[in-house]
Amino acid sequence: MSNFQPWGLLLGRILLAYIFIMTAISKMGGFAGNLKYMASKSVPMAEPLLAASIALELVAGLMLVIGWKTRWAAWALFAFVLIATVIFHNFWAVPQEQVMLQTILFQKNFAIMGGLLYVALMGPGRLSVDKS
Repeated sequence: MSNFQPWGLLLGRILLAYIFIMTAISKMGGFAGNLKYMASKSVPMAEPLLAASIALELVAGLMLVIGWKTRWAAWALFAFVLIATVIFHNFWAVPQEQVMLQTILFQKNFAIMGGLLYVALMGPGRLSVDKS
């Protein structure tokens, strides 16, 4: 293990967590707009699910950053991203003018899932509360 590896793993966790933490904050500020978007996708129980998604993204994102219960946080975010990707980035069922954007977002989410899978299986590294 190189001297840089613990710092690289910490940076990787921070970069993965960034999108979840920032998205949670954005959803809090635009709660009504997010509810409207979820309704347009026929999501049942949109309000409690939106509140739960905010809590999950914020808490699990912070868990990734500090490296506490990191594997659990990564698995939870992995499942969340998988479900959200299929519901909100279904490029196969959108108007032609949205296909490219939704395809890119779908693929981006798969890349994020790859990073989360890596953390879930390999652990957070030494610079973490878990220290594994």
